[in-house]
Amino acid sequence: MNTDRTVARLITECLRQEGVEVVFGIPGEENIQLVQEIHDDPSIRFVLVRHEQGASFMADVYGRLTGRAGVCTATLGPGAINLLLGVTDATTDSVPVVAISAQVGLNRIYKESHQIVDLETMFAPVTKWSATIQRPEAVPEMLRKAFDLAQAERPGATYIAVPQDVESEIADASLVPLVSRPTHHALPDPAQIDAAIQALQTAHSPIVLAGHGVARSHAEVPLRELVETLNLPLATTFQAKGVLPDSHPNALGVVGFMRHDYENFAFDKADVILAVGYELQEFAPARINPTGDKTIVHVNCFAQDEDADYQISVNIEADVAESLRALTEAARDAGLRPFNFPHAPIRRLLHDELQRGAEDDSFPMKPQRVVHEIRSALGDEDIVLVDTGAIKMWMARLYPTEDPETCVISNGLSTMAWTLPGALGAALAVPDRKVLAAMGDGAFLMNSQEIETAVREQIPLVALVWIDDAYGLIKWKMDMELGRHEEVDFTNPDLVAYAHSFGAQGHLITAADELAPTLRAALDDGGVHVIACPVDYSENLALTDRLGELTVQL
Repeated sequence: MNTDRTVARLITECLRQEGVEVVFGIPGEENIQLVQEIHDDPSIRFVLVRHEQGASFMADVYGRLTGRAGVCTATLGPGAINLLLGVTDATTDSVPVVAISAQVGLNRIYKESHQIVDLETMFAPVTKWSATIQRPEAVPEMLRKAFDLAQAERPGATYIAVPQDVESEIADASLVPLVSRPTHHALPDPAQIDAAIQALQTAHSPIVLAGHGVARSHAEVPLRELVETLNLPLATTFQAKGVLPDSHPNALGVVGFMRHDYENFAFDKADVILAVGYELQEFAPARINPTGDKTIVHVNCFAQDEDADYQISVNIEADVAESLRALTEAARDAGLRPFNFPHAPIRRLLHDELQRGAEDDSFPMKPQRVVHEIRSALGDEDIVLVDTGAIKMWMARLYPTEDPETCVISNGLSTMAWTLPGALGAALAVPDRKVLAAMGDGAFLMNSQEIETAVREQIPLVALVWIDDAYGLIKWKMDMELGRHEEVDFTNPDLVAYAHSFGAQGHLITAADELAPTLRAALDDGGVHVIACPVDYSENLALTDRLGELTVQL
């Protein structure tokens, strides 16, 4: 046995220093030393997956729920390329991830040769930093930088390539992992706080738009205090669901649906938008400021990109929680009175829609009924991961959410098929909470191979598959815009038998009243379960037709 301390071992020591507890990946010829070193480290668990894309999604969700960088690894060439989707999803959703892959040796990286791809350049557009380790001395600094950049606000993914010959080089004993730097919270500029208060003093109908940055900054308490002090209505982005409980009387729901939804009527009336932790990639600001006439007060820890529909009048660029506390204190000092916005009509519309679905016993099940049954099966702190497709529209709009990061949605990249592998990352990130992966049948088969990973690694997994034998969201859009649909329908295997073939439990829902007890039993069991639930998506066009006819009097 070779006892020399290699670069592979030094990288593993750096991972341990960063507090990494799990690495998701697949070994290849060129990264076997690193995988072996991770396996031999008693403080780090290596989870062998069935597709590198699955590893990247597991790291993505792990990073989102813990705030610490999720780590994924692969071999060079095709293995590294398969990491790209989850890495991109992490960056566009502002989630910390560190991706590490092998690369061809330095002895041939400069010329055309077998499996060579310029991985550093390939990852550069979808990461905060992409680099190649070229000498052992660089390892401690580069690993520290990768984690620091990934985890710093605004988070995202970073990528490091490890050439095969560098991986096996001897690392001098003097090379040790670096410790993380102290963090600090930038305080808001008092002049900008005063400018925000002046904007609110002259406002007739202000509204709060809360984005994902509120959840990442753990700023829910000061946000709620500001909302209650001034009686402000609040809507969230898909990714910020739960930063103000949906049960709160000032909560209006989410914005981002493809049509003019209930919450949009509040923005129509608004003259000032207090955007807190909002990022442009969460949804286009034209949806809430189409004529560009609203005063925008931007509260976040970084400056936004330019957008004609998001021209900032007041820019509070500092720690989100500290900024909210300063705004509340300044509002009280200024004697700013609570506003009188009629929240009830919008909240009633949302509540009534969900309640009508809860009482519908028809089968296949209406989407509203499925949402209601999921809510009844999960506690407020339990987590549902919602895949992209028609399911995302129904869950984002209707699922009552009481805590942040408990209804988790990809909306920066809006990636399909991330929830099934992501649920494994979630189960390891928060093992004391129940996790449900909810997806359409189109998304399910894209990454269903990770069922085997869950069974083998004994990681709890409950996958609820909404069955409509089609790419439902695209069918919905085609029917709305073209009046017909083509090339969206497919057939499915027997999903119960499919689950059994992996050694998992399979369940087929045959009546509306079966779903809730099946969900509860599967979530309580702690094993691996696939639940197939036929859904009636005729409600899709019915919803958009209703919204098209809706006029809300405020």
